[in-house]
Amino acid sequence: MANEPVEKNMESFKERDYTDNVVDKYHTYDELVNNILQSGKDYDMKAIENAYLFANEAHAGQKRKSGEPYIVHPISVADILVSLGMDTDSVVSALLHDVVEDTPVTLEDIEKKFGSTVAQIINGLTKLSKIGFKTKEEHQAENIRRMLIATNKDIRVLIIKLADRLNNMRTLSAMYPQKQRDIARETMEIYAPLAHRMGIRQVKEELEDLSLRYLDPVGYKQICDRLSEQQSNREAFLESIKNELREKLIVDIPDVVMSGRVKSVNGIYHKMIMQGKSFEDIYDIYAVRVIVDTVAECYAALGVVHTTYTPLPNRYKDYITMPKSNGYMSLHTTVLRKSDDPNANAVPFEVQIRTKEMHLTAEYGVAAHWKYKTGPAAEGGKVVFENTVSWIRKMIENQMDSENTDVITVIKDDIMPDEIYVFTPKGDLKVLPTGATVIDFAYAIHSQVGHRMIGAKIDGKIVPINTELQTGNVVEIQTTKEIVNGPSRDWLKMASTSEAKNKIRSWFKNERRPENIAEGRTEFEREMKRAGMIIPEDKYEEFMTEQARKSHIDSIDDFYAAIGYGGILMSKIMPRLREDYSRMIVKPVESVKMRSFSEDERRARKKDLGVRVEGIDNCQIKMSRCCNPLPGDDIIGFITRGYGVSIHKRSCSNVPQDLEHCESPERWIKASWAEETDYREFKTTLKLTCIDRKGLLADVTTQLSLMHIGINSLNSRELKDGNAVITTTISVSSKEHLAQIIAKLNRIHGVLNIERTSGS
Repeated sequence: MANEPVEKNMESFKERDYTDNVVDKYHTYDELVNNILQSGKDYDMKAIENAYLFANEAHAGQKRKSGEPYIVHPISVADILVSLGMDTDSVVSALLHDVVEDTPVTLEDIEKKFGSTVAQIINGLTKLSKIGFKTKEEHQAENIRRMLIATNKDIRVLIIKLADRLNNMRTLSAMYPQKQRDIARETMEIYAPLAHRMGIRQVKEELEDLSLRYLDPVGYKQICDRLSEQQSNREAFLESIKNELREKLIVDIPDVVMSGRVKSVNGIYHKMIMQGKSFEDIYDIYAVRVIVDTVAECYAALGVVHTTYTPLPNRYKDYITMPKSNGYMSLHTTVLRKSDDPNANAVPFEVQIRTKEMHLTAEYGVAAHWKYKTGPAAEGGKVVFENTVSWIRKMIENQMDSENTDVITVIKDDIMPDEIYVFTPKGDLKVLPTGATVIDFAYAIHSQVGHRMIGAKIDGKIVPINTELQTGNVVEIQTTKEIVNGPSRDWLKMASTSEAKNKIRSWFKNERRPENIAEGRTEFEREMKRAGMIIPEDKYEEFMTEQARKSHIDSIDDFYAAIGYGGILMSKIMPRLREDYSRMIVKPVESVKMRSFSEDERRARKKDLGVRVEGIDNCQIKMSRCCNPLPGDDIIGFITRGYGVSIHKRSCSNVPQDLEHCESPERWIKASWAEETDYREFKTTLKLTCIDRKGLLADVTTQLSLMHIGINSLNSRELKDGNAVITTTISVSSKEHLAQIIAKLNRIHGVLNIERTSGS
């Protein structure tokens, strides 16, 4: 490959202006044509023009939220695909990608005019907008599942979808704030990782940066301001480094190509916020790329770099010997350049060394073989292409037996930016996500190896099978000849990868049906009881049949079995169970009860709050604000003057320890919770002590919202030690319900301690 295309490609996505002004420019068809001609690729301009005219007519009169003609969007998506070097069918599909969803045009119309390939791609891009789903999550999951299945047939579906999402993110400012955050979160969690797994670095980094702008605008702006302040110094620094290295490298590598790059805003944010580093502590903010012709020249260039500058220990990575799972290959090393000023500190920076072929794959991933050659057989991207298609196929298989919304979890679990490299005793390499255990390794070799595993050795030493693996480990799996007991259910908690978890679930699904049903029923009833939901016998079959139907399962026993082998997670379906329980059980019962009581009895019933006071009926009851008791707490009543009975926790500081010898002992009275509290809600106050960081309050409120928890009040304050305190009063149904909430909040990054306090 000649130098000229590589140098041109390095600038195809120019360094963005680091300001808060992220707006995509207005694209016209003439600009698209000009960019196509400048690309130097052999496009079928007649087909592209026909697609544009067809789409322009179909979208006539339609406007975007920004007020622009709708046709601007498909033109912009097509322009992104041209910059990625995609083929004619991709550009035509981009121009037509919304006509079936948003206009009267049908797929049959597309196929007649533009052929079956374009029609198939557009079918994969068209959302399931006409099918009703119970929740937004189910709708989102099914759209992603549909897209992945279509991608398995033609990888271009996902590349076009990523370009579509990129243009939408560039123009997201036209949406209202909550919609901006929802789309940005989905982009950060799903589409940016997919771009990473496809190896399209430019798209991945821009999607992350644009998402961050809406998820944490303050943090985003702070980093942009720092980068903007240093722009002139940065450009001068990188230019001087390139000149220094070029002079030394050109002696033995005359065709060497140099470029500089700055770490993405999200990459800096992740290290500053998530890892607690200062801007100055991030060594790879600046990087110089060295592009050569051969692998031998890569290692020769590395020697020159280490001779010229001081290498930092443990900062060298060889992705040529051990490529990343998305096909990325390069040498990375971080070095120090001493300043001419004796009072100035040495400046750390990263050097990336790769061949031209590696560089093309690093920038464009699976799109690389469309960049200068036609079709998936192009030499540069063939391996990446085949690996990516294989990964998509495996991911689809992994989540086929899972609950509908689990496709999102599978994507998050399977797309890991950080990987480890582990070896079998024979030297075979297995690439696993960071945090993978011996169990994941066994199932990565083969299902039967995992099922028959009875022990393991790491580097010759016997270890527990839940041991986390590290890069360079040599792992030996000890197995039996025949499957005796098979995997344990505890392995589902120890495994890290979706592949291992689904193989374990498949084992239990196929081999342990009676056990699964019993285990699933026990877990279901335990979680329902913990949530305060008891199903009456006369409503049992109706309620459970409804749950099986909503889970796309044929029978109640199959529903229990799916819970037993892990195909359905109770944590996933609890919000739905609460809603159905209220609709099918609570409201009908309340309706019958309310019809059978007098008005006075109804008022008294509303006042009892699910509490029974010894020896007193129909009295006014209130929950004391000093301790906010919940069902499940040990309680006691205090007879007030004119206000009925006030209920306290027995451990409340206002309750005397010695009731017999306290003042007015006759006013303290035994109280207990009724067997059923009619699913009432009670207020309680939590105090969260956390590491202070941007987005913390948003994460807390988002988590409470996802659990459908009512927030009565919320405030936060900074502490002098760098921590923060968040105090919130929420509505819960019981002490067990509160424990579930606290467990979820404890998983939020930065939460140090949660305690239940007094408060109204």
